[in-house]
Amino acid sequence: MSTQPVVAAVDGSEDSLRALEWALDAARRREAPLRIAHVRQYAPWAQPEAPAVADPDEDPVLHQVRAHLAKQDALPAVEYVALEGAPGALLPEMGATAGLLVLGSRGRGGFASLLLGSNSLAAARDAECPVVVVPRPGPDDDGAPVRPGRPVVAGMNADSPDEATLGFAFAEAALRGGRLRIVVAYPWPLQTWMLPGELPPPHIDQDAVEHETRILADGFLAPHRGRHPGVTAEVVVLPGDAAGHLVEASRDAELVIVGRHRRRLLAPARMMGSVTQAVLLHAESPVAVVPPSPAEGS
Repeated sequence: MSTQPVVAAVDGSEDSLRALEWALDAARRREAPLRIAHVRQYAPWAQPEAPAVADPDEDPVLHQVRAHLAKQDALPAVEYVALEGAPGALLPEMGATAGLLVLGSRGRGGFASLLLGSNSLAAARDAECPVVVVPRPGPDDDGAPVRPGRPVVAGMNADSPDEATLGFAFAEAALRGGRLRIVVAYPWPLQTWMLPGELPPPHIDQDAVEHETRILADGFLAPHRGRHPGVTAEVVVLPGDAAGHLVEASRDAELVIVGRHRRRLLAPARMMGSVTQAVLLHAESPVAVVPPSPAEGS
């Protein structure tokens, strides 16, 4: 088991306390230390040239967290970090030495109407480790703990599957009861464009497309199944919008896992694909965004 810490970003908000609870559970499952970080944000016109390290014993937000954790049993090793600077830059940097970075969907700043805060978006886009964004409870959420037996859900592109995302999904499912649901979407109906005088393309059978998609998916999943024999991986092949299917699956999922966009030759900056952004915005369960492996992301 990796000894890299699970990092929980806190700011005193209810969102960050929910993220802290998720991170604490993740650290226990991994038998990893828990690093709790608070970045005190400067006003944009007063940003220092370099981040300042503050005394965590004097930080009121971390004092609140200590009081919260004092009620918990069997804590992992806990480290507190207080920084002063720009959270959108400093939080992703913590991913360089973390196994997992966990944040709430929104903190104290920003507009109340936003579904996802800028710091969470920056971390999911830029961190070198997987980032988990924990959403606010929905209107039907009664606050009860998530019932056991819910699957881990992962999105997969059968044309170009992301090995880092699949590896993380299988490992996470192994930590959480062994149920994994792989959602694979294929484009349907197919769009065809014809110039005047062209013959229409031959009829394409949807059942055949679905069958071929499933064959491709099973082939890519075979090595991961071999490495995690205790995980039951169900493949769900569906037509149409991948983001919509993953958001729908999040209603009964313990965690939804998506990959971050690979870097492209003409777009070398880190970015997220439209499916990942839509899932982050609308999923009802926590969402893990997994960066590509160095070879894939180069």
